[in-house]
Amino acid sequence: MNLARLRPDNFTLAIAGAVVVATFLPATGTVEVALNQAVKVAIALLFFMHGAKLSRAAVVSSLLHWRLHLLILAATFVLFPILGLSIRAWMPGLPPEMTAGIVYLAILPSTVQSSIAFTSIARGNVAAAVCAASLSNFVGIFATPVLAAVVLHTSGVTVSGDAVVGIFEQLLLPFVLGQLAQPWIGPWIRRNAKVLSYFDRGSILGVVYLAFGHAVLGGIWHTVTPGMLALLLVVLAGLLGVALTATTGVARLLGFSREDEIAIVMCGSKKSLASGVPMATILFAGLDMGLLVLPLMIFHQMQLMVCAMLAQRYAAHAPATAPATAPAE
Repeated sequence: MNLARLRPDNFTLAIAGAVVVATFLPATGTVEVALNQAVKVAIALLFFMHGAKLSRAAVVSSLLHWRLHLLILAATFVLFPILGLSIRAWMPGLPPEMTAGIVYLAILPSTVQSSIAFTSIARGNVAAAVCAASLSNFVGIFATPVLAAVVLHTSGVTVSGDAVVGIFEQLLLPFVLGQLAQPWIGPWIRRNAKVLSYFDRGSILGVVYLAFGHAVLGGIWHTVTPGMLALLLVVLAGLLGVALTATTGVARLLGFSREDEIAIVMCGSKKSLASGVPMATILFAGLDMGLLVLPLMIFHQMQLMVCAMLAQRYAAHAPATAPATAPAE
């Protein structure tokens, strides 16, 4: 096992840095208003580029391997929400906002980049992972706000109809416009994916900074104790463990190939920080988002560390005839 893979990735370190800066220098007044507007524009552009980057062929081909995609969607939008609601019901030791954050984490779509990369490292079905992760994020634009409106009201977090409309206007509309523009600008965006990823991550860092700055002013670090953080880590580790065990077991029970199993496990066990943080700014506008997004930020790093080890284990036990695949975007 390569212990270097357990080190937090640069993006996670940058998120931690944004939290530290927000703790000591939170944005207030006109600076906060200006940053909020800038972040809204950045998020709309972000989803426009996601729409333009995803090829029509990927959208169409995602429908062909329907059993695999149906299983991943079931893990993402059925199993995870059930687990999240169960945690909320049985974890009275956590603040209501934090348990609401766990439920919110549970209704998010899967990641894209890391799901594909780990599937490749494990020598799984990369093409299926590309389609499945893309389909999950597309479905998530519809499913997440609807699920949030249904399951979060009992946590004291109200998702209004205006917030759901805001998701469609600020995220779905740019995504659709990006898809329409894909034949003309899609190849350019894919060629410059590395450069554009900095814009992608920068917009998320801006949201994290604003959310935690607002939470700091509201006294988050006086609310969250070391005991709460330790309990949250245990809960999230259990959530990830159940997701990994369930996706692996069901994939084998239904007779999927080893390569398909890897794609199912890697895509069906993750939750997207890139989609979750922007959606939270719209769904929970006006609320203290620090406690709401804290479970997602911790789970993000946890899933990367665990799946890195799991991918290496799959690769070490790969049949000699298993084809090596290059990481996809």
